[in-house]
Amino acid sequence: MRFAIPSVSLALALAALPAAGQQVYRCESGGKVAYSDAPCIGAKVIDATPTQGMDKMAGRSRKGREVQRSEMNRQFDEALHPLHGRSHEEMNVLRKRVYLSGRDRQQCVRLDGLLPTLEADAARATGPAKARADVDLYKARKQFFDLKC
Repeated sequence: MRFAIPSVSLALALAALPAAGQQVYRCESGGKVAYSDAPCIGAKVIDATPTQGMDKMAGRSRKGREVQRSEMNRQFDEALHPLHGRSHEEMNVLRKRVYLSGRDRQQCVRLDGLLPTLEADAARATGPAKARADVDLYKARKQFFDLKC
């Protein structure tokens, strides 16, 4: 008799699929505001987390493939949390970086630690130091974006 329980390898393969969501930047230039997935100098990161939308309208589920994948990944992450100790957000980062080279993954980890410091420096700075801090932050964000961290 066969059971409809997925194997551990299937579960891990499905969990390795890319997660939805990425950073969105609010850029101002010449009094105009633009939103982009690519950083710009002086950009502010905004929360653009998509909603899950309405579900079970008219008695049946109407979730898109990405929402279904995201929910399945969350369930796997919660089930496996006692084994690996990583949060759902940490697992999403690992899923996103699984296909990067080892060197690029190391650069992403370095930038993970550097970006919060640069963001704090840019928020604190004033005058000419503000411009330099914004440029440093832009360069780090650009490298993060280019590496597909």
